[in-house]
Amino acid sequence: MLPVRKRPEGERDFHLGDSRRVPPAPISKASPASHPPPLPPRSPSTPTPARPAPGIGEERATMSTTAVVPAGDVPDPTVRNLLEQDTLKWVFVGGKGGVGKTTCSSIVSILLASVRQSVLVISTDPAHNLSDAFQQRFTKFPTLVKGFSNLYAMEIDPKVENDDFGNEGMEGFISELTNAIPGVDEAMSFAEMLKLVQTMDYSVVVFDTAPTGHTLRLLQFPATLEKGLEKMMDLKNRYGGLINQASRLFGLGDDLNEDIMLGRIEGMKDVIEQVNRQFKDPDLTTFVCVCIPEFLSLYETERLVQELAKFEIDAHNIIINQVIFDEEAVESKLLRARVKMQQKYVDQFHMLYDDFNIIKLPLLPEEVCGVQALQNFSKHFLAPYSAALKRGSVEELEERVGTLKSALQEAESELDRVRKGKQVA
Repeated sequence: MLPVRKRPEGERDFHLGDSRRVPPAPISKASPASHPPPLPPRSPSTPTPARPAPGIGEERATMSTTAVVPAGDVPDPTVRNLLEQDTLKWVFVGGKGGVGKTTCSSIVSILLASVRQSVLVISTDPAHNLSDAFQQRFTKFPTLVKGFSNLYAMEIDPKVENDDFGNEGMEGFISELTNAIPGVDEAMSFAEMLKLVQTMDYSVVVFDTAPTGHTLRLLQFPATLEKGLEKMMDLKNRYGGLINQASRLFGLGDDLNEDIMLGRIEGMKDVIEQVNRQFKDPDLTTFVCVCIPEFLSLYETERLVQELAKFEIDAHNIIINQVIFDEEAVESKLLRARVKMQQKYVDQFHMLYDDFNIIKLPLLPEEVCGVQALQNFSKHFLAPYSAALKRGSVEELEERVGTLKSALQEAESELDRVRKGKQVA
């Protein structure tokens, strides 16, 4: 277990309870467009969370709790902290859509496989890009990733499947329950997946999550199943006798027995609550936020960080993807403008999350697909990216090219003189 990290005082000023965020002073001095506007205040009718809401200047009680950052030190800009924390059981990778979550979760799982006995990476995104990233077909059951002996992958359907319940009576009831309580089908599917995972002995499980909104719903699954149980109890109290009579009348036997259904959902709820307790333990669980250096991504990342604190889930790693580094030889006016724009938001990430491990990944000219490409790109997760060509080195190369051109011209002139001499002779 790593020691507890303390947040420096006087850095932030937002409250989870009223969903406000006020950028720190260095950002507020810039133009209004340089930082996100404050989130709308909660309505008076919205209940305040029971858990105290930390302000920007206060310590986030459950986040950033897995490392110590001495005053004046900058956290390591790599994911080595994930590899060194051998107590980790669950690693979530999430963020706004289109920022590279699947690539990052795939590489994190590959790196973990190099130091852990067995790793499972699970896609909970309906788009299921995990198969595309590894260029291998995955299903709802764990499949060994080609080229590895201890890395497995699976893609789960966020919607519950009929054949998971075994009989027509249960199918119909679940369908009605789904219509009555939005999200209960996803919660039950997630519970089924967790039951399957718990029967296997994986050292660590990596979740490639759907975009932020879907991810936050996943964290609310215990409450969703609680509503499902309440709905079932209400139906049982009101119509239990009629349901049993109807099932016998139509020859369904015990297929539509409400006690069986109630027990099934109670079992799912128990599984999710047990895992949810682990999710709130920073020694067992952490969330890796993936983003790009743009306004909307910065804004959504801050909202995600606030929500994770609300659900008491640790987060101390932020991956900023698709960065164009200023040190690289950028001749295009468009790219120079993008570099300037990106740098503004990168600076704001560092101001807002000065005690986070912030990993900056370069924008590449090609896609990162396939095991080999993922492994090649993983080096940037373990060491800060260094531009291959810097402005200084470009000037040196241009000088060398000029020297070589002059030498070539002299050699060609000498060759011409030699040839003319031979012709005269």
